Amino acid sequence: MSPAILGIFILVVSLVFLLSGMPIAFALGAVSLFFIVTLMDVNQLFMTAHTVYEGLNDFGLLAIPLFILMGSTIAHTKAGADLYEALHRWLYRLPGGLGISNIFSCAVFAALCGSSPATAAAIGTAGIPEMRKRGYPGSLATGVIVAGGTLGILIPPSVTMIVYGIATQSSVGKLFIAGVIPGLLMTGLFSVWVIFFMVLWRRNPGKGQIDSPNPSPATESYTLKEKLASLPRVLPFILLIVIMMWALYGGLATPSEAAAVGAIAALIMVKAFYQLTLREDLLRILKGSIRESTMILMIVGTSYLFGVVLTKLYITQTVANGIIELALNKWLVMLIINFFLLVLGCFMPPVAIILITAPILHPIITGLGFDTIWFGVIITLNMEAGLITPPVGLNLYIVQGIAPDVPISQVLQGSMPFLLLLGLGIIILCIWPELALWLPNKMITR
Repeated sequence: MSPAILGIFILVVSLVFLLSGMPIAFALGAVSLFFIVTLMDVNQLFMTAHTVYEGLNDFGLLAIPLFILMGSTIAHTKAGADLYEALHRWLYRLPGGLGISNIFSCAVFAALCGSSPATAAAIGTAGIPEMRKRGYPGSLATGVIVAGGTLGILIPPSVTMIVYGIATQSSVGKLFIAGVIPGLLMTGLFSVWVIFFMVLWRRNPGKGQIDSPNPSPATESYTLKEKLASLPRVLPFILLIVIMMWALYGGLATPSEAAAVGAIAALIMVKAFYQLTLREDLLRILKGSIRESTMILMIVGTSYLFGVVLTKLYITQTVANGIIELALNKWLVMLIINFFLLVLGCFMPPVAIILITAPILHPIITGLGFDTIWFGVIITLNMEAGLITPPVGLNLYIVQGIAPDVPISQVLQGSMPFLLLLGLGIIILCIWPELALWLPNKMITR
């Protein structure tokens, strides 16, 4: 059987397992074992445990549980609500200022958390009821949080970028810094859309008022004293972001070291500001962190095994060489890759997609002359789009759980413009790759 036909067969079998509802890690492990037994030397089974261990034996992976611990610590407090309230007091005069406050809150919380679902849940719990109370249509109120939550995997720290860096042997520190300007770009594009929508909607509300408890936006005003009073609980967390980025950008710490400092600092600050109880709150935080970290690291280990199987069966090399030998325009290939990633994002979580596709896409990208750091940002934007597209779009269901009276159709309606903006972001980065590469090229790495 030729490698090309074998590759198609493996693809079909893998999709059957992955879409069966089985946990991703178990599905990848089962597929790998199946092909080891049927297509390879059975003695390779005795190397399975060693191969999985080899996939996890990377110091860079230590950053994943540490950043998850940091994000879980902050997500289990009212830090998201305090951040949202502080930004709202400064931005409320803008058209759509409340929506912009939620987007900016998501951006800042993303820099503390690194998780899209956690960002959407933390900011949405406070933000969606407030937006609807002040006359925002349910579609926009939920769409803002669905899209804003996706910034959690773009703005550093990002678990997705750590996984991509490990899978492609790229600098995680450079990937983190590469996400800063694109993250600010997407935050700006999302905010512009909110302003545009609210200006048009207030002129011609139409049916938008029906799903809002209070069609007339509330009038409010804050004094300078009230604005400043909202900052003390927020500024320490922002300072933590600045210190971590400075340490990474200046080459003072590796991502794992920065994650360790961030996790400890977050625990100390949460204890100081939110009266964290060691027996109940800390135990809940640790349990949640262990559960999520174990899930991701199991996917990492079994994905590495899957990648080794593909390589030994010469599937990866055949696909890469076949695409390069087609002599297509490299931007046409990039368009196909983006479409492929977007389709996968509709059915699978970001970590699994990156670990499965990276061994195949990395040689194609480098062979066509694309920068791997730049492509790390592109693939992350695609993963963001996957988080807001059904049937698996996780952020959709998290937000629908926060606002169960808003039909999922309205959540989708409010999210679609942001999906188009993510596509626009990819186009902008293709035209001006320097937006992602300028900071990494200036960076001192360790």
